[in-house]
Formats: sequence, C-alpha cells, structure tokens
Amino acid sequence: MIVLIAGLLSTACALLGSFLVLRRQALLPDAVSHAVLPGIVLVFLLTGERASLPTVLGATAFGVACVAGYEWLRRTRIVGSDAALALVFPALFSLGILGIGQFASGAHIDLDSAIYGDITFAPLRTMRLAGVVVPTSLVITGIATVLTVLLVALLWRPLHASTFDPEFAELGGLRGRAVGQVLLVAVAGLAVVAFDSVGAILVITFFVVPASTARLLANRVGTMLVAAVAVGWLSSLAGHRAAVAFDTSIAGTIGLTSGALFLLALLFAPRRGLLVRTLRRARS
Repeated sequence: MIVLIAGLLSTACALLGSFLVLRRQALLPDAVSHAVLPGIVLVFLLTGERASLPTVLGATAFGVACVAGYEWLRRTRIVGSDAALALVFPALFSLGILGIGQFASGAHIDLDSAIYGDITFAPLRTMRLAGVVVPTSLVITGIATVLTVLLVALLWRPLHASTFDPEFAELGGLRGRAVGQVLLVAVAGLAVVAFDSVGAILVITFFVVPASTARLLANRVGTMLVAAVAVGWLSSLAGHRAAVAFDTSIAGTIGLTSGALFLLALLFAPRRGLLVRTLRRARS
C-alpha cells in the first residue's frame, strides 16, 4: 500500500514537475511547502483543528497566494524569477512563524506536525468508501492523480507550446499565460494535498528529481513524461524495499533512491550522459 500511494503521487508530481523543470521553475514546490504555514495556523485559530478539509483549503489558499505573488513580481521584470521566488515564500513562511509564536505556541504546530507527514503511517489512516475500509491517503492521492492526468491531457497543446515559446502560444490563441497560471495553481494544490499523507520532502523530490532524470533520457516531451513517471514508480518500489531491508526511513530512502537514479542517468544517459560525452570527446 505504501508503494502504491507513493507511486500514484509520483505519477501526478512527475507530470507537472516535468513542465516545471522545462520552464525552469523547479523550486516552486519547495516555496509552496513553506508558504502554506500561515494558512495552517489561521485555520487552527479559527477551528482548533490541524488535520481537516478546512486546513487543506487554508494551506492551498496561501500556496496560491505564493504563486500569485511570484508571478506578479516575475512579470514586473524588476527582479529575476529566482529572486521573485526567494522574496515571496520567506515572507509568508515568516508570517506563519510569527502566528505560531504569538497565538499558537502551545498547540505543537511546527514544521514536523503541520507540514511534514510520514508515508510509513499513511496506510493506517482509513475511511469507509462504499462500505470498504481504505486508506485515506490512497483515496486522496488517487483523486489528485486522476485530476492531474486529466488536466495535462486537456491542456496538452497550450502547455506544450507555452513551455517552449510563450509568445507563440499567445499569438496562436492558445492562452499560454493563463495555462501557465493554471499549472502553477495545480502544483500548489497537489503539493498541499500530499503534505499530510507523505510529507513535503517526498513531494518536492517527486516533483523535481524524476523529471530531471527523464530530461537526460528523452528528447520529446511525451517521452519525458512517461520516463519521469517510470522513474518515480521505480524509486518508490526500490526505495521501499531498501528501507525495509535496512530498517530506515521509507520516505528518506525513496528520495535517496530517486537521487541515485538521477546520478546513473547523469553518467550513462545515451546522449547527455557525462561518460558518453567524455568518450565522444576522446574519440574526436
């Protein structure tokens, strides 16, 4: 069940993460993971709960606010994209820290309890669905994955065009700018939904590392998406087995396995691998 939940999550993250990598926005999920803290604090102050649908909605709202602020600053061209991201999410994260210190210091709301989950315990939180007891994380992650696949399928042409040539996408009537905003909002929503179930670190890993690995292996966007999903599933399966064998953190081992696969691709990729390039230079 842990492998299934991680695999479904990796599928959704790989699809969106591939476009983030191609658009040079790979750090956005990391920014969102920090920016959602004030939303969690605000919902706790209003409801007294830390794990509920309002909490997810509040966190998502601040995640979207982070994305909106980043986009606005980036469009002004006063600062670069990386600087815009670095200006927005620390401000929201600091707001959350101040909220905890001022209003919720005794509520045990910190990064570990409010943002980082643990995939090891994800199958233990259950719900009844059509009379059958199923893990809540499996249902939530499954729904998120299906919605992500539908989003990419429906917006394939404008996503593809705006990723490589935003001006052409706008002139061609594909509304590339609006599609780009939809992509960023979807990233924020997916990251927040997955936090409580599997943890922010694993979410960020699945957004960036499989997509970066696939970028080394594929030359076409469609092939890159398939390769990224495959790398995510392979990381989940191999990382889980290694974690059980060595009695270590499952999320950490999956993340490390994903990094090891990237390293292998970096060295041995057929066209972009470092060893292949070295051999070509030696022959020439």
